[in-house]
Parts: sequence; structure tokens; C-alpha cells
Amino acid sequence: MMAIEELVMSWIEAFKSLSYLGIFLALCIEFIPAEIVLPLAGYWVSKGDMTLLGVVLAGSLGGVAGPLTLYWIGRYGGRPFLERFGKYLFMKPEALDRSDEFFRKHGGFVAFSGRFLPGIRTLISIPCGIAKMNVWVFALYTFIAMLPITFVYVYLGVKLGENWKEVGSILDQYMLPIGIAILALFVFYLLMKKRKKRTNSEQLSVFLKNKR
Repeated sequence: MMAIEELVMSWIEAFKSLSYLGIFLALCIEFIPAEIVLPLAGYWVSKGDMTLLGVVLAGSLGGVAGPLTLYWIGRYGGRPFLERFGKYLFMKPEALDRSDEFFRKHGGFVAFSGRFLPGIRTLISIPCGIAKMNVWVFALYTFIAMLPITFVYVYLGVKLGENWKEVGSILDQYMLPIGIAILALFVFYLLMKKRKKRTNSEQLSVFLKNKR
């Protein structure tokens, strides 16, 4: 584990020589944790090597480019596989169609909220691709989520300075509750929307019945 961490750190240090482009490229590689790159970049900002605005912008754009790679893998690798072998996994074509419909309506929210859930934020891109979610919507909502997340990681890296390694563990304590709260609000919204639809349908049925 230590050897892997040292290898990742050596890559990040190499990317530093490319300045903001290096931050962007480092975050394009999904297995290089943003929880390491961004606080470390914040430390570099505190030393005057880079600016806060430049790092946040480069980090946010890189935080979109990386997930897009997994999105395309899901879209052109996952969906054909499921269409061909899904029946052996007890996944009917109707289920895939319902998934497509759900992502068509709510995929942007899924792409947004998933970024706040540790352990899910990386993998959420794959089902978005499998469901063929609109790529521009996916990129937009991912960027909207990544911008504040990137800012907080970098800003704390600036404030903690040489103790930047503590940022990841500190923020993960808050990311999970925030993500769960966002998902809970979304579920509540769907339930209220379904209830309203059912109420409107019942009122329409009563109206038509009285017209006869």
C-alpha cells in the first residue's frame, strides 16, 4: 500500500511541473484520488506556486474529464454487454428501458448528487453512460458539483498548509451526510410528484364520471 501511495505521489509531483495543466491531467486519471491532488495543490497555493482560482478551475475541469472517460466506457461497453447478456443476469429489456427513461428525466441530478458520496462518486459515471444519459447534461451537472467540492478541498489545503493530508479524512465525514440529505430530498420530491400525479388522475376520473 505504501509503495502505491509513493508511486501516486511521485506522479503528482511530476504533474506539478506542468502547473495548472498538470492539475487537470492528474484529475483526468480516475485512480489518482482527488482527495490527494486537490489538498496538495492547495498547499502549493499557500506557498505561492499557484493561484487559488487557477487550481480550482483546472481541478474542476479535470474533475469532469475523468468521469467522462468512465461515462464513455459505460455507454459503449456496458450497454451492449447488458443488452446481449442481461437476460442471464435476470435483467429484462424493459428494465433497461425504464432505466433509460429515469436517466433521461433525472440523470442530471444523479450525476450531481453522486459526487458527494464517497465510494460512489467515481463509479456513478458508469451507469450514467450505460443509460445513455445526454453527455452534455452529464458534463454540466458534474461540473456544477465539482466546482464547490474542488474549492473546499483546495481552500482547506491552503489553510492547513503542511497538514494538507488531513483534508480528505475531514471532508469525507461531511460529504456522506450531505449526499444522503440530497438523495433524501430527491426521493421526497419524486414521492410528492407521484402523489400529485395520482391526485390529478383521480380528479380527472371523477370529472369525467360526473360529465356522463
